[in-house]
Amino acid sequence: MITLFYSFLLFLHPIHLSVSEINYNEKDKALQITSRIFLDDLELSIQNELNEKELDLLEPGKGRTTQQLINDYVTKRLTIKLDGKIQKLNFLGFEREDPAVICYIEIENVKKFKSIEIKNDVIMETHHDQSNLVHVTYKGPVKSLRLVRDKPSDVLTFESK
Repeated sequence: MITLFYSFLLFLHPIHLSVSEINYNEKDKALQITSRIFLDDLELSIQNELNEKELDLLEPGKGRTTQQLINDYVTKRLTIKLDGKIQKLNFLGFEREDPAVICYIEIENVKKFKSIEIKNDVIMETHHDQSNLVHVTYKGPVKSLRLVRDKPSDVLTFESK
């Protein structure tokens, strides 16, 4: 379904959008995060951040790797707090799925929590109309957020069960 959505968006681009899914894996006691970001927008944002207009994100040169550049950029702009405590993001890797990249991130040692605060300002410094959709699956149906430049973070709460 997501692939079909991105295929449709390919015809509409330049829409400035990312979609992140946060799923709680009870067996592993971890939050597993996938974040889909348009490759061209991500490359432009990293170029601007590094002040290197000719940077090719997929072949960055200068001893850098694509994974490290994406890791550095995304983990600076994605922050997750559980019950008010900031969590360590483990960037596991990425894969290319044209026209996007999919980033895989994990937060380990997650037990129960009542609230999750998500800040995601990916691409917002480059495109003022960027929207970052976040879907969280924990204790029941999916809860979703739309984060924008004027409100790049928000909180979801969950009842104790």
